[in-house]
Amino acid sequence: MRLARVPVTAVLVLLGLLLQVSVFGRLQLPGATPDILLLVVVGLAMVYGPTGGCLVGFAAGLLADLAPPSDHAIGRYALVLCLMGYAAGLLRPDHGRQRSVSTALLVVAVAAIASTLLYAMVGALVGDTAARHVGLGSLVATALLYDLLLAPFVVPAVMLIGRRFGKDPVAAATGDDEGGPGLGTLARYRTTREASSGPTYKKRRSLGFAKRP
Repeated sequence: MRLARVPVTAVLVLLGLLLQVSVFGRLQLPGATPDILLLVVVGLAMVYGPTGGCLVGFAAGLLADLAPPSDHAIGRYALVLCLMGYAAGLLRPDHGRQRSVSTALLVVAVAAIASTLLYAMVGALVGDTAARHVGLGSLVATALLYDLLLAPFVVPAVMLIGRRFGKDPVAAATGDDEGGPGLGTLARYRTTREASSGPTYKKRRSLGFAKRP
């Protein structure tokens, strides 16, 4: 992930964590708690790609594990958000610009279901049986509902901020920034080869004809 993206990522993650702990965690809604931090990770992953999404998810999850009133094993939520960030980054649209709202909502829906199930599975491995008392089906359904209701307000805003303030000007000028056209050294090498192969081939052919009697 580009160093220019670290400040804007830190601000968005800290803001999401603050809202998660101080606002959504105190609503006492039935079932699951609205996961604003998951939406921030998904939004940034769909701009930064799988590597950036994985790093953002791990950092955000680790902060949530350490922030009070956390009552679960440290690293549990970091693992979940790390995997969700990587998976969402694989579905990054061209240039990090989401043209279809339905596609973004579908990604959020899959992430909400998968993160809830994975969180419960990891909890079962470490002896946390809270999901059994509430009911796993109820947790999945309410998590899906709450996250889909918040997604149209959170994910587009996060993606917009990530694109606008998380761009590396040096990498963008050289065409080597993630999400830009003609990414990487390999793409530039192939373009150069394709552009130069035609004239060289024609020149060799013309020289060959000139040597014929």
